[in-house]
Amino acid sequence: MSKRELYEAKTEELILPITDKYQFELVDVEYVKEGGTWYLRAYIDKEGGITVDDCELVSREANELLDEQEYIEDSYIFEVSSPGLGRPLKKEKDYIRSMGKELEIRTYRAFNKQKEFYGILKAYDDKTVTIENQDGEEQLFQKSDIALIRLAFDF
Repeated sequence: MSKRELYEAKTEELILPITDKYQFELVDVEYVKEGGTWYLRAYIDKEGGITVDDCELVSREANELLDEQEYIEDSYIFEVSSPGLGRPLKKEKDYIRSMGKELEIRTYRAFNKQKEFYGILKAYDDKTVTIENQDGEEQLFQKSDIALIRLAFDF
């Protein structure tokens, strides 16, 4: 397990009791470097959406625990945020919630000269995702080929 994965897993363990207490969903935790600065981000959600006050509530309690535990070696900025509309499908619960809905899939390499696909989520397992495209054809993707998978949204 990499340092990044270890930090994310430990942070998830710390934050889950807080999000459970307020009946929020902990969608994801990420530890990323952007522009020379490390960020530890927790994404939370709830029915009807997350407010700034919800994020502040979780942030205050989680910050206390992070300060007590001190398991992250680097200096970092901790943020609690809503996952937003374009949140990726990462966990089992994301796929369950998205069954029958339109997805956007971007692949690392082109398939039939295309790297972006849209369709209704029909099936998934540990290694694959199946969508039905606009022509009614099923397309099977290996998860290892998928760079991004999320709900499609129209503007």
